Amino acid sequence: MFAGQYPCKLDEKGRFLVPSPIREQLESQGQEGVVFLKGQDLPLSAYSPSEWQKVLERARETCDEDQSRLFMHYLVAEAASSDMDKAGRILIPGRLRKTIPLEDDLEIVIVGMYHRLEIWNPSDWRRFVMKNAEKFEEIQSKLLNLL
Repeated sequence: MFAGQYPCKLDEKGRFLVPSPIREQLESQGQEGVVFLKGQDLPLSAYSPSEWQKVLERARETCDEDQSRLFMHYLVAEAASSDMDKAGRILIPGRLRKTIPLEDDLEIVIVGMYHRLEIWNPSDWRRFVMKNAEKFEEIQSKLLNLL
């Protein structure tokens, strides 16, 4: 399960050094990379290959024929996998990297979201958190009871 926030920097080729907690988790599951997918809003999502297989299985089991075709055309067709190199870096494919509005410093924030990762522009991440802070405060006691 992925959790936490990790600031990272992309190199000139669009690779980032996978933070050690994420790298250790992927390696412990025998995973060598991730599957990138355009997010619903701003972030880019990344799934371990095994988790991506679970998503595909759930889609096969729950979607009717029309929904399945749309799922394949709009989500599966946009997915791209990328393996971790020997230095522990993963390349974000160029067409998907363009979905993250990168600034000159090429920084990103990787956010663990249970079964997937989200990759954000740091400014967009901070705006998202601030925008939703009031909603969090409204349900904070319920969420803290989960702990």
